[in-house]
Amino acid sequence: MLSPVRHRKEHPGRHRDLRLAIESVGHRGRAFYDSIAGPNGRRGLAAAIGVLAAHGAAIRRDLVLALGTCGVLAYNWWLLVPLRPGLMSSPDELFSDLEIPGHPFAMLMQRADLLAGLAMLAAFAVAGTRRADRADWLCMIVFCLGGIGGALFPETCADLTRSCRNLELSLRLPATQYLHITAGVVEFGGITIALAFAVYRTWRQRTAIAKTYRRLAVAAVAAYPLLGLAYLTDRLGAIVEGLFFIGFSVMVVTELIERIRSGAAPDRSA
Repeated sequence: MLSPVRHRKEHPGRHRDLRLAIESVGHRGRAFYDSIAGPNGRRGLAAAIGVLAAHGAAIRRDLVLALGTCGVLAYNWWLLVPLRPGLMSSPDELFSDLEIPGHPFAMLMQRADLLAGLAMLAAFAVAGTRRADRADWLCMIVFCLGGIGGALFPETCADLTRSCRNLELSLRLPATQYLHITAGVVEFGGITIALAFAVYRTWRQRTAIAKTYRRLAVAAVAAYPLLGLAYLTDRLGAIVEGLFFIGFSVMVVTELIERIRSGAAPDRSA
């Protein structure tokens, strides 16, 4: 037999306190909703979003500058080589040959190239692109990826020596050598095609950015034959390579500056 249920007598004040607490929460929630949904609330919310958007643009700009600066500085580690006598014995050598395993600072220089590629890749990713300059932006991404690949797969012998070329042609070198060569082609090709797109895109402009692109194009037309001559004659490799490093750095800086400016004042016609 079931025992009867005993109903406990509740204190009437307890229900009143609970009801008041619920009503208080309800009033506060309604006031919060009204402050957002009402006219004044909408204006305040729009103002807050505007402030965040303005700070977001500044943060994005500063981040692009920081990443780009870090990448370009790491990319130009070769400028420190003359400060260490004995690393290079002749201007006929290549700076990139110092990354061959066995050289005193090979690992450090490989890591500098890797840092440069990653930092510049991040800078271009954060900077973004518009429809008008998407082609050269994609080519600059390819350039960064080529630099990363070259750092991850270091070469195993000096490119400008005949013995190394003979081993390359006979396919007697480790796979990393050929991966490094492929990455180098991607790197050089990516930034060169990016320059061609940038010159074409800004051909009718008379801005400092457009003039820089055209001057880089003229320099590239003169420099590539010199690179081929240095490869065939085993002469002045360091000088020619240094010129390319400088040109590539100027190209990276110009592309990033253009994107920072376009981010501050978007191109409405794009």
